[in-house]
Amino acid sequence: MTATIADHIREVLLGIGEDPNREGLLKTPMRVEKALKDITAGYTQDPITILNQALFTVASDEMVIVKDIEVYSLCEHHMLPFFGKAHVAYLPAGRVVGLSKIPRLVDMFAKRLQVQERLTNQIASTIQDVIKPRGVGVVVEARHFCMMMRGVQKQNSVAVSSAMLGEFRENRATRDEFLALVRSRTNL
Repeated sequence: MTATIADHIREVLLGIGEDPNREGLLKTPMRVEKALKDITAGYTQDPITILNQALFTVASDEMVIVKDIEVYSLCEHHMLPFFGKAHVAYLPAGRVVGLSKIPRLVDMFAKRLQVQERLTNQIASTIQDVIKPRGVGVVVEARHFCMMMRGVQKQNSVAVSSAMLGEFRENRATRDEFLALVRSRTNL
């Protein structure tokens, strides 16, 4: 018989000196298993399928931006959460993707054990590979519990990562426009 995640969590509780049989912890192993399966559900999803479900031919060549996409992930080094916002833009080259698919793509990659830099690059390269725009820009801003609760213990630090492909890398004006629009705040 193979041990379940819950069985391993019970052992972790014992390992830190807790009693997994006390009232408050009786259901904790199963709760943790359920939570881990939910917050790592990105492993069972396919990014190409997510984007291909809503690709549309259009004549527009103006920048498309979806910003302030909430990001929740687990750091692969300590399995502690990091959270923040992703800002994603692309320059269409005859095709656009349904706007809701971009946050779904962000969520799919975030629901894996991650480092912020890889998450940022995975979002950008997937959009570039599937939609084939003239360029992609992605910025992720996040707070990391591994820096807040342990180690350096800096509660107010924010990590910022970016990936610029195509015209976002080659054309400074395009990149600057994207970054200015990310910085602008709306009161919607």
